[in-house]
Amino acid sequence: MNTKVIQLSIFSLFLFFTSCNNDDDAVTNTPASLETKTVANLYAPQTGGQGQPTAGAFTKFSFSENEIVTSDNWDIAFRGTTLIVNGGEAIGLTDEPTRTGDGAVSTLAATFNAVTVIPEATTFAQDGSGTYAFSEPWYDYNPTTHVITPKAGKVYVVKTHDGKYAKFEILSYYQDAPANPDMTSASRYYTFKFVYQPNSATHF
Repeated sequence: MNTKVIQLSIFSLFLFFTSCNNDDDAVTNTPASLETKTVANLYAPQTGGQGQPTAGAFTKFSFSENEIVTSDNWDIAFRGTTLIVNGGEAIGLTDEPTRTGDGAVSTLAATFNAVTVIPEATTFAQDGSGTYAFSEPWYDYNPTTHVITPKAGKVYVVKTHDGKYAKFEILSYYQDAPANPDMTSASRYYTFKFVYQPNSATHF
């Protein structure tokens, strides 16, 4: 009788520890959730324009750090309506930063939430002499109101300078992202949202 009790006790302990180990594995193997973040009023000034040569430092942004950076650890950079990526070669713009990374851009016609998979490598483009990774304007321009509006249904997947990925969508070009900007609205203030994938996963 005592032998049976001991055997049952050992079996119960085995089930208990097996259950705990399985729970631990479930926690360990659960992928970290990715967070959508919003950047507001990223200022991207320039000099010149309106027929004059443009110049001025680009505002460099890092997706992993979620902030403007001054080092070479940048992924995309903004100046006026111009966007560049930290990959490829110099375009030939005045004051453009040196590209030290392997960044590239894939442009998708989709809604932000619908982009869940990183596109094929062949869809990515880099900057080069006379060419842009952001090959098409990200905005529409109204010649009557002179208002710049981000193109609807346009999402960008960026290969970062160090080979990670982020998707982002530009929401506004005006300070505080007014619903109906006009000629009096302060421009060159980007608001955009993004999701950064810090791992080697192929999805967002």
